[in-house]
Amino acid sequence: MAVRVQYWAALALTAANLGCCTPIREPTTTTDRPVKIVILGDSLTAGFGVPWDAAFPARLQRALQDKGIAATVENAGISGDTASDGLRRLDRSVPEGTEAVILELGANDAERGVDPNVTKMALESMLRRLKNRHIEVLLTGFKAPADKPSDYARAFDAIYPALAANYSFVWYPFILDGVAGDPRYIQFDGEHPNADGVNVIVERILPQAEELIARVRAARRP
Repeated sequence: MAVRVQYWAALALTAANLGCCTPIREPTTTTDRPVKIVILGDSLTAGFGVPWDAAFPARLQRALQDKGIAATVENAGISGDTASDGLRRLDRSVPEGTEAVILELGANDAERGVDPNVTKMALESMLRRLKNRHIEVLLTGFKAPADKPSDYARAFDAIYPALAANYSFVWYPFILDGVAGDPRYIQFDGEHPNADGVNVIVERILPQAEELIARVRAARRP
């Protein structure tokens, strides 16, 4: 009996010593897990004319990771989509579990001369639905091409500032800022950014993307 007691005492002491020497890992908090972002857009998101890993979503995810920011960025871009097309596929393109959406739509509306009221209504509907789902949004703006009539251009260009004034989301006034009109950053079609152009977009929009992520993390806190 004495031997058995000594055995269990020794075993308990060994376990205690191991416990002292084994580092205790704190559980990962909900604010630390990667933020799930979907970019809902057109060819500017899909990556028309560039490799998949050079498209806007992939480059943005890499830029965030390089800054030590944990995030996954899903590519939900379809070339040719208008804002109304995005509205129709919103629920299937933005699955459950998505915490943030970068809404990049409207370029094709402007190219085709879609009624600005139609574009605005589609964007506003998406913003309302995302808000109801408690999903944070970064809205990227667009400007009418130079060949459009001045009255159309004024009406179209007013869409995004008006939405920004009415909704509390992050917004970036012009997705092609620093890229449009610069042949160094545009493909031969004269419209779509090349890989270097995508890098410019990512570099310029990165502060807004960080603000979007900060809002998600703040919303996670109990």
